[in-house]
Amino acid sequence: MDVRSQISMVFHLDKCIGCHTCSIACKNLWTDRKGAEYMWWNNVETKPGTGYPFLWEDQNIYKGGWVPDGNKVKLRGAGKTKGMSVLFHNTNMPQIDNYYEPWTYKYEKLFDAPDGDEQPTAEPVSLLTGDKISIKSGPNWDDDLSGSPLYARNDPNFKNLSIPERESLFQLERMMMFYVPRICNHCLNPGCLAACPSGAIYKRGEDGIVLVNQKVCRGWRLCVTGCPYKKVYFNWKTGKSEKCILCFPRLETQQVPACMHTCVGRIRYLGVLLYDAEKIVESIACPDKDLVRNQLNLYLDPSDPEVILNAKKAGIPESTMTAARKSPVWKFVKEWGLALPIHPEYRTIPNLFYVPPLLPYMATMENDLYSTTTGNFFDDSENPRLPMEYLASLFSAGNSSIVLEVLRRLRSVRTHRRAVTVGDITGVKADADLKSSGISREVADEIFRMTALAHWPDRFVIPSSHREEATDLLEKTSTRRENAGFGFLEKPKRGL
Repeated sequence: MDVRSQISMVFHLDKCIGCHTCSIACKNLWTDRKGAEYMWWNNVETKPGTGYPFLWEDQNIYKGGWVPDGNKVKLRGAGKTKGMSVLFHNTNMPQIDNYYEPWTYKYEKLFDAPDGDEQPTAEPVSLLTGDKISIKSGPNWDDDLSGSPLYARNDPNFKNLSIPERESLFQLERMMMFYVPRICNHCLNPGCLAACPSGAIYKRGEDGIVLVNQKVCRGWRLCVTGCPYKKVYFNWKTGKSEKCILCFPRLETQQVPACMHTCVGRIRYLGVLLYDAEKIVESIACPDKDLVRNQLNLYLDPSDPEVILNAKKAGIPESTMTAARKSPVWKFVKEWGLALPIHPEYRTIPNLFYVPPLLPYMATMENDLYSTTTGNFFDDSENPRLPMEYLASLFSAGNSSIVLEVLRRLRSVRTHRRAVTVGDITGVKADADLKSSGISREVADEIFRMTALAHWPDRFVIPSSHREEATDLLEKTSTRRENAGFGFLEKPKRGL
């Protein structure tokens, strides 16, 4: 057993209001500079929708992530042999039009325009070239389904739905949407790291955060191809790749990442998960339907004596073990079984988990129409307004039974709380729902408190930093990277 620690996150999608405050906080802190105008390390997408960059989930276009190769896995669009062949002409990489050409306005024209009969306007100009442009898209162009005909209907997650089923979702009576905030997943098996020819991308030993060494990066951009979530960006000014760093300077001083600190809906949770690194390969070299179960089995119980013993042998500090036992991520992912990874079929083992949405839920389906006139406020979990196949495509590699299991638990907690607070549902029915979901009243109340009433220390459990151990890990990492990549990496200098 090779025990390691990983900073992980949970996003509760029923609580996200799509305000983009998280995106603005991240933008102002990290990417408000030349060369990073189009970068959104944190972005919020409307689903159904095509996301940012355009159609990022379609790996037939971008060739990101891993695919099975016997009892192992291989990169879909990168790797040493394939990477060298596309090093200077890589067609499997998003272009600026797949993101958007960032722009500003010539506001000075409003003040400097000569007298005339026409009202002067602030013309849009490109932040990349300074030339006038015609604005065609933006980072949240299809927000709130405003671009449904062009964007939402092209959502790759509709692949398992028939055309009539897809079109029914865009009828007024059934139209719905929810928001999916995205940041780097800081994966256990990151495609960006494996694809990098220079060995510039590394995973910190003390907390698993994936970073890009700006001194080593040569700007080959294979990391952009290798990441299936398209959360690595190329800075055209510096010629280097950049990505979300999970605000590690803040974490090291016990502060919460900026996107989580400013989250209006309080949808975000952060904590430590322990995992067994020896089982990573076997957990992903399997059929898609088994991926979620295998990933969840990687994570170890921080209260298990055997895990504690092996963690001590691995040099994991007691402060990290204490944080792991208090981690809200551990509760959502393992104890309660309410949070799932996004697109596990990419086989990167992402460490950002989502509680799938129940909303809109206080209604029922009658004659294939969504109705709020009946007394049955809670529809059957098996018949959600958004087809189960869609949610399964997002969160369980197409395995609908896993998503259904989560939705039943969420529904049973709501039924229980409504019976307690409103009383229009009998306690007998609420208890029957809890029993069928394998949840006790006490656990249901704990889930409710963590979801609706959690205080700051409950939502964010950050382990203390140990600089002396981090320095030692950095030296070991540098030694391991001496032979990484294709030989572009210089040996690190020793001493001061």
